[in-house]
Amino acid sequence: MDAGDPNQQEITSAEIRQIMPSVWVGGHDSFSGLSTKIKEYTELDPLLHSNHLLSSATSDLQHNEEQWANCAQTMPNESICTMVLQILVPFLLAGFGTVMAGMLLDIVQHWEVFQRVTDIMILVPPLLGLKGNLEMTLASRLSTAVNVGKINSSREKWRLVIGNLALKQVQATVLGFLAALVATILGWILNENLIMNYVALLCCGSVVTAFIASLLQGIIMVGVIIGSKRLGINPDNIATPIAASFGDVITLGLFAVISQGFFYCTELCPYIIYMVCALFLLLTPIWVIISFCHPESHRLLYCGWEPVITAMIISSMGGLILDKTITNPNLMGIAVYTPVINGVGGNLVAIQSSRIATYLHFHCLLGKLPEDTNGCFCPSRTFCGKGYNSRTAQVLILLAIPGHVIFFCIIYLMHGGHTSPTAVFFTLYLAAAFTQVFLLLCIADWMVHCLWRYGRDPDSVSIPYLTALGDLLGTALLALCFHMLRVLNDKDTHLAD
Repeated sequence: MDAGDPNQQEITSAEIRQIMPSVWVGGHDSFSGLSTKIKEYTELDPLLHSNHLLSSATSDLQHNEEQWANCAQTMPNESICTMVLQILVPFLLAGFGTVMAGMLLDIVQHWEVFQRVTDIMILVPPLLGLKGNLEMTLASRLSTAVNVGKINSSREKWRLVIGNLALKQVQATVLGFLAALVATILGWILNENLIMNYVALLCCGSVVTAFIASLLQGIIMVGVIIGSKRLGINPDNIATPIAASFGDVITLGLFAVISQGFFYCTELCPYIIYMVCALFLLLTPIWVIISFCHPESHRLLYCGWEPVITAMIISSMGGLILDKTITNPNLMGIAVYTPVINGVGGNLVAIQSSRIATYLHFHCLLGKLPEDTNGCFCPSRTFCGKGYNSRTAQVLILLAIPGHVIFFCIIYLMHGGHTSPTAVFFTLYLAAAFTQVFLLLCIADWMVHCLWRYGRDPDSVSIPYLTALGDLLGTALLALCFHMLRVLNDKDTHLAD
């Protein structure tokens, strides 16, 4: 290759990826080894000196090398008391939000649109799950960036924020549309009935709700994370629960009102629904262009779809269970408890996932695990170990049962649901909630370390899977509780007329 040839094109990013795979993929080599490789390639080919991609890679590599070298010394050492206090308030706030969402779902399930468009209930868990797919993932990613000092400069901070918000709008629009299509297909398979205006209603209601809710919650998240850092609070402890506290109520309220409004439009002028849906979909290229302003959001625009789409499909399975259970007149009380059990499990596992990811970012290179986590995974390590993450898991699982007791009592005092809180139901409910949180924390410990081991950043991948699994486990275990009540024929349990 002749560096002086004017017809010679600049080397492409694909060629750089081929000659330096470990730089771009984040392999197992050390930073110093990668730096040596870069020097060797530039000495062999002078043209590489002029390539902006290589220059950027070299600059980022040197910055990360210096940053990582100091991380283990600067990571804050939290006491258990500090951690509990920082987690407890947003956890309770998030729990109250899920209670309000449950009460709201118990009301809107009787609205005309929910009665006539039966497939709409399948869509509720995937839409509420967007907080796990998008908001909590954004919170985890930004919390780690703040903690490791990636956004100390004002210019870098706003590039990161704007790029991530634009990326989130793209994902919200696409996921809202796909969730509606999946709900329609599942409903058609079960009921063998397809009305095109109702399909358009589901798609438009889902897209508009996802778009507006994602924008509002994204702005709130950015404010919470930046504000918490300035106040000296660890964003990993509070960001994801606060995302959940606003997420369910905002999303469910918007979805109910928007869907009811579009339902009236189907009778007056159904073409309005098609036009509104097309308008929001056509905004997607604008958000794509804006998301290019930061390398991380640019990269996730290409490779960040697998976890969020898979999580949406998993949540849809939970929606299918909810749809079949909520339409049973003997099991109607499930509506008020579903957002609570799903929300609490999702909040706790998101905190754990975010904290483990931050710990790994501080203490080891992507692709390598700390010494105490090598070898086969054992569930006892999650709770019985002596490390930083085991201590967090112990705190979180101990918060689960008292939290559920508080939220259960609030539902009872507000006369929510259609089921009397008997001793049998209370015991079954707490057993289901404990089982869900226990399984989720074990899965989080295994999943986050596996993702890191194979060179994938868990901040962008793990939370969608974990919150979707929380929705599926929570809904399935709760449905099992109600079915067991029928089998046991609890005499003190009565259903409202």
